[in-house]
Amino acid sequence: MTTKPHLAAALSAVFLFITAMDVRAASGGGLNDRITNDMSDIPELRKMDTEIEGYMRNWGIHGASLAIMRGDSLVYAKGYGFADEEKGVRMHPGNIMRMASVSKLITAIGIMVLQERKMLSLESPVFGPAGILNEYDGYITDDNYYLITVEHLLRHQAGFTSRGGDPMFSTRTLMKKNGLNTPPDQETLTKLLLPQRLAYVPGTSQEYSNFGYLLLSMIIEKLSGTDYETFMQKEVLHKAGCTDFHIANNYYGEKYPNEARYYVFRDDPPVQEYNCSGCEVIRCYGGNDIHALSGAGAWTGSTVELARLVACADARTGIPDIISSFSVFQMTQFFDTSTYSLGWIDTKESGEWTRTGSFSGTSALIKYYPDGECWIMITNTSTWKGSRFTGDTAKLFSGLRTKYSTLLPRRDLFSE
Repeated sequence: MTTKPHLAAALSAVFLFITAMDVRAASGGGLNDRITNDMSDIPELRKMDTEIEGYMRNWGIHGASLAIMRGDSLVYAKGYGFADEEKGVRMHPGNIMRMASVSKLITAIGIMVLQERKMLSLESPVFGPAGILNEYDGYITDDNYYLITVEHLLRHQAGFTSRGGDPMFSTRTLMKKNGLNTPPDQETLTKLLLPQRLAYVPGTSQEYSNFGYLLLSMIIEKLSGTDYETFMQKEVLHKAGCTDFHIANNYYGEKYPNEARYYVFRDDPPVQEYNCSGCEVIRCYGGNDIHALSGAGAWTGSTVELARLVACADARTGIPDIISSFSVFQMTQFFDTSTYSLGWIDTKESGEWTRTGSFSGTSALIKYYPDGECWIMITNTSTWKGSRFTGDTAKLFSGLRTKYSTLLPRRDLFSE
């Protein structure tokens, strides 16, 4: 396998280290510094830990982090296995990891914040004379684009398709097809995709679309007047008490100070680097342009801070929410079993909410149950089962809840 030196990546890593430390110092450390494995070393739950470790061995998972809330209280938080096996670094609940499409939930919360500030509504047009992103109208050839609303993007109902390949994971193909010397940024990608016809009239069907959530990220940038990451950190995440969320980078040398190392399953072969360099790389480090996913899938964070964010957007008493109860209702409203919720991948009539995320090197799952428990797991390893692996993790949660829910301590690690 050939490798490529990344001097720029190394310099970037130094800058990211300093920036991340400045942010966390300014916030007084934060949850990720304070909550440790020892705080959840509970004798009554060691059998649960053993089951989780067996699950990890079965799937070849190098490291995982679990956070459990009851109501708005964090009652359990623990890391399992290794955050970086080569360096012998154990996983802790404060380690941050890529969370893939769980990022969409974060983006949706940002959209609801803008709606509450009356900067948009779910019915706002995306393109056309009154559209938020009307600077791209000149690239549109299909008038159905002018029917797309913010809600269509949130619900994957805008008319986009990935049948010819997901454009967010087809960087090399797009570069070759369009004669590009560098990977397209979000503006260039949008200009390349808008001339294509929509697969269906917006609102009449649905198809999962990462590009739709990239457009939502661009909407947040346009209306806030700042870059997506800065707005989300300042106006959403920090207000929820989450000080250690960052947009992911592509290479190991660019990782954040407490970010876990990522692993692919044992038989996953090297792939071509996303930028057409001709080099072969490990799929999770350079196989795709993860950073460019932005609000569609690029966030890194810990399970404990992710739990804190959910607690701030659940309309429960306890931790004050950062969005209104009406916004929570809009995000979680049940229509039918085939309609995507806003940010959440699925919400049931019973009150169960689900958000999943997976790509090379990671798998993430949030399960919010009607009884007020919320279980969150992120792994630093992908499996051969891909996105279907989260279904197995959901079954694991169900079994563990049956056996151990009554043994969970009555406390709140958020405030201890």
